[in-house]
Amino acid sequence: MQLDSPVLRRWSIWLLAAVLLAAPVYLVRATSLQQSSSEGQAIFAQKCQACHTIGGGRLVGPDLQGVTQRRDLSWLKEFISAPDQMLASGDPIATQLLAEYNNVPMPNLALSPAEVEALIAYLENPAAGGAGNVPPSAAPAGPGDAARGQALFSGQIRLQNGGASCIACHSVAGLPTLGGGSLGPDLTQVVQRYGGEAGTASVLVSLPFPTMQGFFATRPFTPQEQADLLAYFIWAGAQPAPQQTTSPAAWFWAVGIGGALVLFAGMALFWPRQRRSISEQLRSMG
Repeated sequence: MQLDSPVLRRWSIWLLAAVLLAAPVYLVRATSLQQSSSEGQAIFAQKCQACHTIGGGRLVGPDLQGVTQRRDLSWLKEFISAPDQMLASGDPIATQLLAEYNNVPMPNLALSPAEVEALIAYLENPAAGGAGNVPPSAAPAGPGDAARGQALFSGQIRLQNGGASCIACHSVAGLPTLGGGSLGPDLTQVVQRYGGEAGTASVLVSLPFPTMQGFFATRPFTPQEQADLLAYFIWAGAQPAPQQTTSPAAWFWAVGIGGALVLFAGMALFWPRQRRSISEQLRSMG
């Protein structure tokens, strides 16, 4: 076949047309993947990085490097979407992870299906998101002051950015009075539960838990407050376990029941006298 034959020219035109038609599809697919990875990277930095790394080792939760190869994708999407529901259902992998990581459950981050897909795309190829694992926006400012951390926790020193004092929702063993709130978990052993100082420091940076975001999303701890609170939690976790004492709720019920008993005893003591007095007054009137 001659190089300038009509057949060769016709095949060359068809090949060129196929390349031109296919190129936009590949470009759109590549652009879409890059956009999804970038969105996933932003989600990871905002909601996941406090507890996980990608290639940086264990933190509060497992290192997620290669997680899309280690776990079935359908399971991974379901777990990211609703970890609380999977734990409640008794899923064996979720239950094993909970036990392995100090019984600290992954919170439900309320991610949309599109956000879950973007996060999966980033976990599959972190390099496609840009600069890889994004560093936290702030970090504890070196050594902290445990005494100042206790004052911040208890509200004796107000948080600089206006956040609520920790004692409103949490307690720590050894605090004076009733020891703090009960809406959140006891933080006496928080450093041990969160995998050490690094994990606890990371959580203090972004406070990623949904129940805390309403208070702290726009009022984060300052780096110095993070350092002081971390120092306080380290100190509190190293103290000897306190002797078993009556809980505030038990004290409440004990005082209530005791008061009721005193009231009934008073009624039992004084009511007969009052009744005799009333009877005598009625007889004298008759």
